[in-house]
Amino acid sequence: MQESIQYKIFKVFNVFILLVIVFCTLYPFLNVVAQSFSSEAYISAGEVNLIPKGFNIETYKTVIEDRMFWINYKNTVVYTVVGTAISMFFTTIFAYALSKRRLVGRRFLTLFAVFTMFFNGGLIPNYLLINNLGFHNTIWAIVIPGAISIYNMLIMKSFFENMPDELEEAAAMDGMNTYGILLKIVLPLSKAVMATMVLFYAVGHWNSWFPAFLYLDQKDLFPVTIYLRNMIAGATGGAAVGATSADNLIQISANIKSVTMVLTILPILTVYPFVQKYFVSGVMLGSVK
Repeated sequence: MQESIQYKIFKVFNVFILLVIVFCTLYPFLNVVAQSFSSEAYISAGEVNLIPKGFNIETYKTVIEDRMFWINYKNTVVYTVVGTAISMFFTTIFAYALSKRRLVGRRFLTLFAVFTMFFNGGLIPNYLLINNLGFHNTIWAIVIPGAISIYNMLIMKSFFENMPDELEEAAAMDGMNTYGILLKIVLPLSKAVMATMVLFYAVGHWNSWFPAFLYLDQKDLFPVTIYLRNMIAGATGGAAVGATSADNLIQISANIKSVTMVLTILPILTVYPFVQKYFVSGVMLGSVK
């Protein structure tokens, strides 16, 4: 079938618009990467755009040698792994239960869950609750309060509802109980949506900084996002990460924020391409009736 002139014009225009959007999305990131490898003189002069100028890795060396950076980095990995595991456990069982039409009180529980998307107890009551539970300065203050994302739960619920009832009925006739059906039938068929939810939760925990800022006081418990936040806020400068000379201090102060940003987002940036196919299919499958 031959394409019309109007359709060809539309395709060209569509590609152009998408390329502009891609450029606008990538430019800030590429600019940060370029600044992280550039010298102080070019950064101060505002001459760094997409290509590093005056190639310099002194700041990378200094940050990598900073012991506190790696302690905070390790904390972020622990918080992300533990938080994602807890979130996936509670979200999966909650979504699976709500996907069953025979569940007594299903409508009330769904409405109650959705209600929490729009209203919460407030910052001060949450802070007092965390303190009273003894979670202050512990990992649980980071991973427990936001263990279930209602948005993610609704996606999983929709996905489970679209699975054929005959699969579970056949398993039940073979003597399998509810937990066996979930573990051996439902979850193996839900790899796409599970991978999507893991990505959502992992990125959320990795980027999270406010709960740690609110509930943690000890520097050796901070995630790396607090380290980065202190850099951006000016609480930590070149001298704090071990600059050994005036020249080093000037160079490090010029691009330490860019270097820390690049090192912080690198793991997520590395993992994302491998789960992208699950991410796309998982969201689509969870939204189709």
